[in-house]
Amino acid sequence: MKKIGLISDTHGELSRRVVRFLENVDEIWHAGDIGNEQLADKLSALKPLRAVYGNIDGHVLRRMFPETLRFFCEDVDVLIAHIGGYPGRYDSRIRKQIYTNPPQLFIAGHSHILKVINDKKINCLHMNPGAAGNKGFHKVCTAIRFTVDGKNIQDLEVLEFERTKF
Repeated sequence: MKKIGLISDTHGELSRRVVRFLENVDEIWHAGDIGNEQLADKLSALKPLRAVYGNIDGHVLRRMFPETLRFFCEDVDVLIAHIGGYPGRYDSRIRKQIYTNPPQLFIAGHSHILKVINDKKINCLHMNPGAAGNKGFHKVCTAIRFTVDGKNIQDLEVLEFERTKF
């Protein structure tokens, strides 16, 4: 069993509230727009970090992290990309991979909007943790925690707070 902390769109900033939310997880997954390598190093110092780069991430982060990441967590096939779209409207960069070899869990960021959607057409759970950082159009910062136990994704928790309260 693994407890996962899922964040995205930090844009170089991470509040103490998000750090506290991530304290009791086994791994941190970041769905892109990390912002700078100092934040990536800070996250890596907290817990093991799996991450992809996002559209605002520069060349250093693009060397540190891939554009997409596919792996197994316990018995769950996971795919992470920063720009991924949503069920029925997947981004063209990821659409073929999702439909020809669907993961059980697809994670994307970019939209700054937290959504968890079951794509029944391909039997895939889609998660977008929204934005954990303080930059962007969003009014609230969000993050997700959940547990992967064998083939089960369970115990979903959401952190949500006004973004100006860092």
